[in-house]
Amino acid sequence: MADYVMNADHTPIALDRGVQGILGKPLDRYEAALKVSGSATYGYEHQVDGQVAYGYLITAPIAKGKITDIDTDAARSLPGVIDVIVDDPRIPQQAAGFGPPPSGTASVDHYDQIVGVAVAESFEAARAAAKAVIVSIDREPGRYDTIGGIPGASGPPRDSRLQDIRKGDLDAAMADAAVSVDATYTTPNQVHAAMEPHASVAVWDDGKLTLHSSLQILSVAKQVLAKCVGVDADKVRIYSPYIGGGFGAKMLGPDAILAAIAAQKIGRPVKIAMARAQLFHNVYRRTDTQQRIRLAATADGTLTGLGHDSVVSQCPHGGFMEPVALGTLALYDAPVRQFTHKVVTLDMVAAGAVRAPGEAVGMLALETAVDELAEKLGMDPIDFRKKNEPAVDPLTGAPFSTRQLVACMDEGAKRFGWDKRVATPGQVREGEWLIGMGMAAAVRINLLVDSQARVTLTPDGRALIETDMTDIGTGTYTVLAQIAGEALGLPMPGIEVKLGDTDLPPGAGSGGSFGAASAGSSVALACEDIVAVLAERMGTTPEDMTLKDGHAIAGNRRVPLSELTQGQPIVAMGKISQGSNARTYSQAAHGAQFAEVAVNAVTGEVRVRRMTGVFEAGRILNAKTARSQAIGGMIWGIGYALMEEAVLDQRFGQFVNHDLGEYHIPVHADVPPLDVHFIEDIDRHANPIGVKGLGELTISGAGAAVTNAIYNACGVRVRDFPLTLDKILGGLPPV
Repeated sequence: MADYVMNADHTPIALDRGVQGILGKPLDRYEAALKVSGSATYGYEHQVDGQVAYGYLITAPIAKGKITDIDTDAARSLPGVIDVIVDDPRIPQQAAGFGPPPSGTASVDHYDQIVGVAVAESFEAARAAAKAVIVSIDREPGRYDTIGGIPGASGPPRDSRLQDIRKGDLDAAMADAAVSVDATYTTPNQVHAAMEPHASVAVWDDGKLTLHSSLQILSVAKQVLAKCVGVDADKVRIYSPYIGGGFGAKMLGPDAILAAIAAQKIGRPVKIAMARAQLFHNVYRRTDTQQRIRLAATADGTLTGLGHDSVVSQCPHGGFMEPVALGTLALYDAPVRQFTHKVVTLDMVAAGAVRAPGEAVGMLALETAVDELAEKLGMDPIDFRKKNEPAVDPLTGAPFSTRQLVACMDEGAKRFGWDKRVATPGQVREGEWLIGMGMAAAVRINLLVDSQARVTLTPDGRALIETDMTDIGTGTYTVLAQIAGEALGLPMPGIEVKLGDTDLPPGAGSGGSFGAASAGSSVALACEDIVAVLAERMGTTPEDMTLKDGHAIAGNRRVPLSELTQGQPIVAMGKISQGSNARTYSQAAHGAQFAEVAVNAVTGEVRVRRMTGVFEAGRILNAKTARSQAIGGMIWGIGYALMEEAVLDQRFGQFVNHDLGEYHIPVHADVPPLDVHFIEDIDRHANPIGVKGLGELTISGAGAAVTNAIYNACGVRVRDFPLTLDKILGGLPPV
């Protein structure tokens, strides 16, 4: 096995010497034909042997209290009902995440909490049975107000990614500053809103569980599911070849656990698809936040102090803390720095990781405050950011692995036409519409996690890639094939990719924008071993051999790979693990976001007219899938700026807009043409293939660019996100 710990740069590799010419190219998706034809089989669609039964979640009607009785008599008497399971101690209260979820039904700790599952011959019969169950609860007072709970808040959990950091005296820096900003920004609860709901099919056979589901990190899900149902992990197999969106939510849902429990009890396969409304209260949310940003500067715009203090919420047993200040830590230079965190305990569903945890909401506040300070100084926002560009990590002193933030801002300004911006708000008008421009920096920490892959060069000279890595829609099938094709000199039709099966080597899974870097590196390392075997059989070194179009070329010889296999497959395993490079170098991907908006001077309506994003994320593996990721991230930014909010009724602890009709996300009419550009800077310090995370990076800063543009258009600065028209309308100048 090619087992490499990233304690030092791993270069050069066969990938770098490749001449196949497919790496980085905008190739169509490997599985595109299956998806557009409807032939790609998602979890719930999988056909299994046996007579399938259907499950529907039974949930609590209030948010807090002690369960006194669960009456299932009426439900059991309905046609087609097989069983109503409410007394199994393994029943999960919500999504499992990275460990077994709370279970049992003695008490209710959040609205719509799961208390059981109805199983029937049809989905409709199961739903009717679930609705017929009467759950009696002695109501207790609940805690639903984050701001009101601040006096009793705790500090960050011990295992949190971020702890409180203080460097110097921020209060003194603010008092001594020539110019400063001290402002509080709030963001609401948000949900994942994936198109595909949580859905699973469970089958037991001779004590072994097979699950077809939609899950992001299978090696973790396998271990957690085994613990949840009480079997050894080697008795569990999970398939998840295609995922219809997840954004952090598809770790291990209650649908999977309950399907396994029900199938085991009735002795038949069971399908469960969670209703959309149930997802809002039983799959973890992104916490609401209160963020205090303090910026101190000299008269010439040099930052002397930077503070980012956040308050987030969590359920009593949640554990996870949204790392709000994650992007702020190393973005700008300032000798005095403070980052603190408070966690308010609420009786709500757990808060967890939603796409770009930390930066997605933290950069909304920071990059708005930076614009406010630049205006006070009378400086162009880009000039202010460039003036405070650090030479090394301001916290640790570590060198940056690669950092092209200034280049991204310069390129974005040129492409966007930033020089045409009028700095004074409210000066550009087209009829009823006030026009403005805004920008923001983007940053996302770079991660590398353990990943394994098996690559086989078959006797006929084709390549087979196998790993339980998943494709959440990011293009994993395609980029892994491109990596192997470039390293082994094979065209795309000569490569087969198998993903999403826990019987395959454990891959990184999809999450944290670490998938391509981690899984791609393990594939590249496996290819290294295959190339070494081929070179030996060619009587040369890997460096002196060229692989192209299924042939090896060296010493005036051109030999088909099928001949070099000598009739036997050449099998190699690649494994990558994080090492000391993660500490030796400060690693992050960077970018710059630009937006032009129109604000209606009469109604306050906002229309985003155009956006430009310029990003540096190491090596670009596929220009088409990379651009698609960037477009998706920028659309998320529009949503976070203007519309996304899970509205909480603090009387009852319930989200009142728990469907996609009222939980507003951007649709086609909300999204203008998006210009995406990449500055490629292969990061040799990050991983063997030089890739950095991209998808979550492109959310960062996008919303702030929109809200900064709104201010430039009409002079209204709103610090309570999202910027719905009611918040803008009152501050508009007279017509």
